Amino acid sequence: MVRGGCHGMNARQAGKAEGRVSYGLYIGRNHTADGIAYLAGYGDEPSSHWLEIVPRRHHAPGTVISVGVTQQADLPGRMSEIPQVAETSRHIRVSYSHYKGVPSPLTNGGLNEHGVAVRDIWSPSRPELIAMTPVDQSGPNYSDLARILLERARTARDGVEIIADLIARHGYADYGGNSHLIADAEEAWVVIEFSGGQGLWVAERLGPDAIRASRPGYVGVVPVHDSRPADFLYPAHFVSFARGQGWYSGEGPFDANAVYGDGRGRWAGAAWIEAEMAGRARRPGKIGLADVIWAVRTARLTGDTAGYGQVVPLATPAHKELRMLWHTQVGAVAAPFVPVFMGVAEVPEEYRAHRYLSGGEAARFLDTRHADKGRSDTVSLIPQGIESTRSASAAGKRLLNLIFQHHEAFLPEATALWEAIEAELSRSQAGIVRSAAVLLDAGESELATGLLTYYSHTELRRALDSIEQLAQSLELRTRYRHGFRTDPVPLSPPQIW
Repeated sequence: MVRGGCHGMNARQAGKAEGRVSYGLYIGRNHTADGIAYLAGYGDEPSSHWLEIVPRRHHAPGTVISVGVTQQADLPGRMSEIPQVAETSRHIRVSYSHYKGVPSPLTNGGLNEHGVAVRDIWSPSRPELIAMTPVDQSGPNYSDLARILLERARTARDGVEIIADLIARHGYADYGGNSHLIADAEEAWVVIEFSGGQGLWVAERLGPDAIRASRPGYVGVVPVHDSRPADFLYPAHFVSFARGQGWYSGEGPFDANAVYGDGRGRWAGAAWIEAEMAGRARRPGKIGLADVIWAVRTARLTGDTAGYGQVVPLATPAHKELRMLWHTQVGAVAAPFVPVFMGVAEVPEEYRAHRYLSGGEAARFLDTRHADKGRSDTVSLIPQGIESTRSASAAGKRLLNLIFQHHEAFLPEATALWEAIEAELSRSQAGIVRSAAVLLDAGESELATGLLTYYSHTELRRALDSIEQLAQSLELRTRYRHGFRTDPVPLSPPQIW
């Protein structure tokens, strides 16, 4: 599994290999009021975001997929092709349009039809590993792994084994280290993929009593002296490579974060939210959906960098069409969470890819005149019909900026509105689930699809209406009470990250 190292970067260059951090939170089922585990979080991405429901697909023998990074990446590499499996699973994901040297569209994860949820989160490796990353590194990148897991994994443990196999067979193209938080109804796994081109990774199992926040992802002490550690997985050379580099003596505890990571263990934000959720878990009512949503929305953790919000109840419904996640198109401080079901036929136009903040769109037109002269690269990648609809992302960002200029007054008002909307949605979606289950039990799958699609589309558009209406109100009050700030330094509530 060890790949030949090449010292393609010096220490100064290695220091530049910083990633988008993102945030993931797993709550084991023993801590929740409904006995269901949750996986939640968001992606730290400045480019455009859109919601996708990707159908199950069959692939002909010999089909390949393109993976890796380009020479434009912070840690440059090359693209390569790996085999595609015969069938890929239906899944819901949030995609985005840009990260330096990583071909778009990209994803941080989502939920598939088998009930496997994935979140991708940065996890910095030690500088020496970053420095030894080959200049021609190849293999799946962080987004490739998240997408492949959604396409192929049937359990969380299966997801770990898929990552291990892909790294062993094809390598791993990284930007300084990364992690994935993979969960199903029974358990979750934190997987750290270390930089350096050495095939190094480690995975820790999280059971029903776990509360784990990743920002960045971390794994601490690994029981390497136990011949069969039930809750940890790692490659055969995991310890020997560290000993060979002089990073581990071979005696005492093996702290993976200290040996191969940044050595900081849990960052302050992760420690804070874990303690907050542990306190809520000790209440008689334990942790409910509203608590998990709060953990993604709280302004101490969520601001403009949070490109979207996602909460996945890891339930086991009788029909896979009833698996669902709660979604916001922007940071949850500026939008309510809305249920989106696996059985929805398509995403409403307002939540699909728009030109707003999309990589490369500033140099393109919704016009073919230049394309007629051999300049097809000047034509927008966004269909004109989609661009003619409202953009949920743009509307949410406008509201976020209105809220944050006077967050002491406006944030409590917005939060109370979102919580009221979500409470109503929590009640109504339970009835929709029961109704759709009756239809599916009766073999009326098309009617069930119609019901789920109508419900999710209606509520997503109602959420967008509420965002725009609140923005209109806050704009009016801002204009006449405060005026609009022109200071180049943006305002926001204090964050712990």
